[in-house]
Amino acid sequence: MPGQYLQETSLRYFLEVVKCGSIREAAERLFVSSSAVSRQISALEENLDTQLFERRPRGMALTAAGEILAMHARRLDLETGRVVSEIQALKGLRKGMVRVATSSGFSLEFLPSAIARFQREYPGIQFQMRVSTSASVTAAVLRGDADIGLTYSRAAERDISVAFQQAAPVMVIMTPGHPLASFESLKLAQLQSHAVALPARDNTVRQLFDVCSSRHRLVFEPVLESDNFESLINYVLHTEALTIGGEVTVRERLRNGTLVARPFREHGMADRFIELQTLMGRTLPEGARAFLELLKEQLVAV
Repeated sequence: MPGQYLQETSLRYFLEVVKCGSIREAAERLFVSSSAVSRQISALEENLDTQLFERRPRGMALTAAGEILAMHARRLDLETGRVVSEIQALKGLRKGMVRVATSSGFSLEFLPSAIARFQREYPGIQFQMRVSTSASVTAAVLRGDADIGLTYSRAAERDISVAFQQAAPVMVIMTPGHPLASFESLKLAQLQSHAVALPARDNTVRQLFDVCSSRHRLVFEPVLESDNFESLINYVLHTEALTIGGEVTVRERLRNGTLVARPFREHGMADRFIELQTLMGRTLPEGARAFLELLKEQLVAV
C-alpha cells in the first residue's frame, strides 16, 4: 500500500522540479546533486503509487496526479510561511513580506501610494510588487507566488477567492482643454474624429473597446499603441490625443486637474471589475491581511 505520509524534503524537491521543469535545474537551485532530487521524486511516486511526472526530452511535465500534489504542496508551503509570519506578528507587525501581483494600471499611482501609506505605520513590512497582464496576475496567485492579486477581471476564476470587487467602467482620458472634455459622457462615435492612443490588445480595457467598436461597426486606427499605460498618459499630456483606462489608474491626476475622464454611454464599456484576489482556502499572513484591508479602503475612496 502507498505510504500515508509525505516527507517535507520530498515535497520541497518536488515543488522545485515543478517550478524549474527539470531535475538538473532544480538540483542547482537546491544546491544538491541531480541524483538526490531524482531519488526524492522516485520516493514520492513509490509512496503514492502513481506517476507524478512525464519524463520528456525537454523536461518534466506534470501528470494529472502531479497537478493535484503540486496544488497541495503549494498550499502547504504557503501555510508554513503564514505560521512564521503569525509568530513574528506576536510582537506586532514589525517584520514580514507582502507579495503583490498587479496589472500595470495599478502600479503607476495607486499601489505605490498605498504601500507608502502602509509602511508609514508598519515600517518593518517589506513589499514585492510584480507587474504583468491580468491573466498572469491570477496565475501568480494560484501558484502561490503572490499573496494578493490586484487586477481587472471579466469572469470568475476557479480556486480564486475575490476579497473585494468593484465596477470599473472604461473611461475616455484627456487633458482638460480637449474639445470632448466639456461632455459629461461620450459615445464611441464621438472619438472617431480625434487622435486616439490605445493600450495593447491583451489589455482588458482594449478588449472591451474593440468588442464595443466592432458591435457598432466602428474602426479605430490608433496613433499610438503601447503596453505601457504611463507612456500613453504622457503622450496624451503632450498632444491632443485621447486614451482609455480606468479611474483608479489616473485618480491622482484627476484630483489635481492634470487630466479629466469621461465615461462611455455604451453599456458594454462597463463590463469589467476591479478585483482583489487571494488563493481560495488560504489564510493570509498578518501583514498581507492588514494590507488587503487598506487596499479595500483605498479602492472605494473617491
